[in-house]
Amino acid sequence: MKNIKILISCHKPVELLKSNILIPIQVGCALNEERFGNMLRDNDGENISSKNPMYCELTAQFWAWKNLDADYYGFFHYRRYLNFSEKRFSKDCWGNVIEDYLLKKTARQYGLNDETMQSLIADYDMVISEMKDVSQMPPHDKSVYQQYKNGNSLHSEDLDIVIDIIKNRYPEYMDDLNKYLNGTKTCLCNMFIMKRELFFEYAKWLFDILFEFEKRADMEYYSVEGLRTPGHLAERLLTLY
Repeated sequence: MKNIKILISCHKPVELLKSNILIPIQVGCALNEERFGNMLRDNDGENISSKNPMYCELTAQFWAWKNLDADYYGFFHYRRYLNFSEKRFSKDCWGNVIEDYLLKKTARQYGLNDETMQSLIADYDMVISEMKDVSQMPPHDKSVYQQYKNGNSLHSEDLDIVIDIIKNRYPEYMDDLNKYLNGTKTCLCNMFIMKRELFFEYAKWLFDILFEFEKRADMEYYSVEGLRTPGHLAERLLTLY
């Protein structure tokens, strides 16, 4: 049996499933004195919990990278899970399957049990959310770059900074980055499961880029949503990786 840990990022008390794989973690603990029961905390050990307003669920990823021992590392959200069943379900215009609540019945429907997840995940190096076509989702952008540019409270110059960082630090990615940003396919939500070796490689690469971005960018007057820019950028970096 593989040691699989999928952290569920939570910023408020929510319904949770009984599982040895799906592990809730409270994020932004450094900025909030309230503590939720039966959850890990992203401010234990080496952490960037205080950066949660900017890094969102990435504070859980950083915490896991520095403090958690596992064969596989995964990351979901308190209201976003992957479907592990073989069934396919009707989707909304953004390609998501919607349920009102996370119940035992819906958990069974989507294969959210340890046995099903263990048997599927152990066959792969990486499990990731399916590619979305931005040209098929409102407002039907013509490219991934345009989708970011048109994003709510986002600024294309921030993506340009990341492009420059990759050009200088990781030039071997540039051909793929140009194809990706000029194309229409992308993965969203920073949701994935990776083998330990891959995750550690990815985390080192991701946070090197984002920490450098943070040094260069001027987000002083950004809105609350705009401050989440590193989290939005990470979605694009995950797809590139």
